[in-house]
Amino acid sequence: MSLANYITFIRIFVSPIFLIVYILHNSFGISELLLPYVLLFLLGVSELSDAFDGYIARKYDQVSDFGKIFDPMADSIARISVMLTFTQPPVSLPLPLIFVFLYRDSVISTLRTICALKGFALAARMSGKIKAVIQAIAAFCIIFLMIPESMGVISQTTLQFYSTLVISFAAIYAIFSGADYLYANRSYISRLLQMKPKTKSKKINRPKINLLKSSRETN
Repeated sequence: MSLANYITFIRIFVSPIFLIVYILHNSFGISELLLPYVLLFLLGVSELSDAFDGYIARKYDQVSDFGKIFDPMADSIARISVMLTFTQPPVSLPLPLIFVFLYRDSVISTLRTICALKGFALAARMSGKIKAVIQAIAAFCIIFLMIPESMGVISQTTLQFYSTLVISFAAIYAIFSGADYLYANRSYISRLLQMKPKTKSKKINRPKINLLKSSRETN
């Protein structure tokens, strides 16, 4: 566990805290007016960890095979956790919309891990980085919309409408980035599909011949 991987772990640690604070904020004495600002802080910590772990890994030569798998896994956990959190009131995003992100990240992460175990790495795509930025911006936009909603400036229906609109755009781009990732790495995927499983060679039990006995019988 290098420093970069510890910073990556921050995103996994913050994710359940984000969910608990959003749902049980009244139990912690956090008012409706204060809630968006607390969520902004938690989301900011999560996104900053995403920005700094890669920078530190490259600067201090801490890039590892574990980090290459752990970092995107932490990204998926953090961002999908935020999206799932927003399916609860007052934002109330449609749950089927969140499954777009879940399916996309599950397929890509599984494929990346299998290829890594087979000895070849799938190339990262700029579309994937843009996807992460769009999802982060979408999450921040929703929290910013919660501020006027908590003050009664806009209705909860308006909050739900614009939040769904923002996440729908992010979901459409997530589908595009997933298709772009698969197409760009189609040669590796083809190699993976054509690889035959290794079979263990079976030992043939040959009967042992007692040379001494056979020589006596011929004499």
